[in-house]
Amino acid sequence: MTPYLAMPPRPAWPTAGARRLHWATAPLRALNIFVVYLVLLGLWLLVVPAQDGTLTIPIVRVILFIAVSVPVAVVAAGVGVWHWWALRYWIEGDDLVVDAGIVRSRIRRIPLSRMQGVDVVRPLVGRALGLSEVHLELAGGSSAQITLRYLGEHEARALRAELLALAAGLPPHTPEAPERPIGRVSLGVLFASLMLRVPVLAAIAAFFGLVAFGIVFKELAVLAVAVPLLLGLLRGVIAPLVLYTEFSVAVAPDGIRLRYGLFETRSQTVPPGRIQAVRVVEPLMWRSFGWARVEVTVAGYSGDRQALSSTLVPVAPTFAAFDLVSEVFPGVSVQKVALTDSLSGRAAAGVSRDVFVTRRGLACRTWDVVALARAQSVRMTASPWQRLTGRATVHVDVPPGPVHVAAVDRGVVEARELTDDAVTRAALARTGAARTERWAR
Repeated sequence: MTPYLAMPPRPAWPTAGARRLHWATAPLRALNIFVVYLVLLGLWLLVVPAQDGTLTIPIVRVILFIAVSVPVAVVAAGVGVWHWWALRYWIEGDDLVVDAGIVRSRIRRIPLSRMQGVDVVRPLVGRALGLSEVHLELAGGSSAQITLRYLGEHEARALRAELLALAAGLPPHTPEAPERPIGRVSLGVLFASLMLRVPVLAAIAAFFGLVAFGIVFKELAVLAVAVPLLLGLLRGVIAPLVLYTEFSVAVAPDGIRLRYGLFETRSQTVPPGRIQAVRVVEPLMWRSFGWARVEVTVAGYSGDRQALSSTLVPVAPTFAAFDLVSEVFPGVSVQKVALTDSLSGRAAAGVSRDVFVTRRGLACRTWDVVALARAQSVRMTASPWQRLTGRATVHVDVPPGPVHVAAVDRGVVEARELTDDAVTRAALARTGAARTERWAR
């Protein structure tokens, strides 16, 4: 008699092809747990403040510290070894299978054809020990990410090349595709571009003004405003400077390869065909130097992943920025697309066979480009004020991201014609576009 409920058999673990993380994963995880213990409890057990304000370490506290720390260290070591032993991964056909857990197994099967990105990250500690992390991004939001931490540096690069080859329908041992370097951002240009921004210069002037006021009038209350300003400057200048140090761009058959980072180096491949829209930003103070920034919206990315992957290049010569757009959308020359001005004269828009282009802004000029084959919808909207003045806005919608393509302040008749034209061209572009889920096609 057939049972009412039958549990599916657990997939057999292929002992010949299964792989584990680097053995250093166990002591590093144990060390992380022990450091957390020291910060939250260990140092409090060891150090006692005396009545005169000095810190003392009585022998009784040393014994107590040792008595508590030894079991914590043993438990941390056990957790580290358990985590290392429990995680296994292997490639089965066109899928990457990750099995995590011993008592309670959690198996994830990732179709490589649906993979959004494979990044090799080398944190500071990992660089010192020759270790790397492999990040696999999947469609489905911020929770759809798999991190293999840690692998040997050579093993991480080999795994990345193997995954990209299989995702492209190539043999697993296909060597990594050669790349064509596009350019590198020097540290001086990066620092200058971060400083030459109106909000940064205004914050610097306000900070020194507050400090001078506090010194002259001996007023410490200005620190309540000066300190947040200083923290904002550190976040707006130092953090991007550290993040994008040694930034380089190269083009390969498997996508646009980005490498950057000072303390944590990252090798990132922006997948081809999944860049939905591109933005070229020319701030006012950058134009005299001929600089621009390139941002993108990548389908399938969300949250922190979208924010981290939205910058295709932090600063580059303007001609190089538009050349990079031509690499993303082959055969497209943005500056050759015929644009018509809006009624306000502060924006322009145009459509070609393959792309919809908008330009807006006087102080900060912004070019938004969307491939019509990847447009999700085209719509026309009008606010109450626009209805009174006979104007409308044409939107070309793409997945959520930093780039929002909209032709603002068009005449109603012109907006309808532009909408119909974009819809027709988008349908033709989708008909002629190659439909495949393979990575590099």
